[in-house]
Amino acid sequence: GNCLRITKDTLCVPVLIDGANSLATRFDPEVGCTRSWDTPKYTFPVIIDNMMNLELLTYSARLFGADSLVDMSVKHAQTTMKNHFRDDYSCYHLVDYDPETGEVLRKATVQGYADESAWSRGQAWAVYGYTMMFRETGRKEFLTQAENIAKMLLSRLPEDGIPFWDFDDPKIPYAYKDASAGAIMASAFVELSTLTKDKKFSEKCLAKAEKQIRALASKEYLAPVGENGNFLLKHSVGNLNSMAEVDSPLIYADYYFLEALYRYINL
Repeated sequence: GNCLRITKDTLCVPVLIDGANSLATRFDPEVGCTRSWDTPKYTFPVIIDNMMNLELLTYSARLFGADSLVDMSVKHAQTTMKNHFRDDYSCYHLVDYDPETGEVLRKATVQGYADESAWSRGQAWAVYGYTMMFRETGRKEFLTQAENIAKMLLSRLPEDGIPFWDFDDPKIPYAYKDASAGAIMASAFVELSTLTKDKKFSEKCLAKAEKQIRALASKEYLAPVGENGNFLLKHSVGNLNSMAEVDSPLIYADYYFLEALYRYINL
C-alpha cells in the first residue's frame, strides 16, 4: 500500500488484491471477525492486533470496488468493540469464539501480564485501529471508541509517555518499557488529534504524542547510528511471557516512530 501510494507503481496492485482476498477467506460471518492464529489451542481466536489488518480491506476495496471487503472490516471492528473491551476501555489481547454460534468461549491476554491486565501494545493497536477505521469509514462509533481508548491511555501513561510493557505489571516502575507501544500510540494520537471535534482533547492528544516522540528521540531510546542491529529504537518488548524479543529492537517500533514523526511534521 505504501509502495503504491508513494511510487504510483501499479505492479503493487495485484499484491494488494491477492492479500485482501486471502485475508477475506479468514472472515467468518457467524463470528463477525477474521480469524487470527491457526492453532489447536484455540477454536477461533481473534487478537486485538487484527484491527490493524482492516486497512488492507478498506484500501483494497477502493482499488477494485469490492464493498464486501468494507463490510467485513466494519463488522470485525464492531464485533471487536463489543467483545474485546472492558468497562474502562482497556482491552483483552485475545477473544476465542465458537465458529458455529459466534459465542465467546474465552477472553485472554496471551502476551501480557495476566488475562485481566492491560498489555500496552494491545492498547496501542486498539487506539490506532479505531482511529484508522474512523478515517477509513467515517463511522462515528469508531471515533467515539478511539476517543475513549485514548482517554484511558492518557490517564495511565507514565510521565515520559512511553508505557511499561503491561500497565498492570506489579513490578512497575521497575518493569520493562515498550518503545513499540509508545511509537504506535504516538502515531495514533497525532492522527486522532486531527479527527476529534473536541478541541481540548485534541490538544491533549497532540501534547502527549509530542512527549512520546521526544522521549523516543532521546538518548534513552534512540540508538546511535550503526548500533542496535541498525534499528532506530531500543527497549521494546515482543513477548515477555515467552522471553522472546525482550528489551530488544522491533521493526514495528521503528515503523510507527517514523510514521509518528512524519504525521507530526506534516500537521
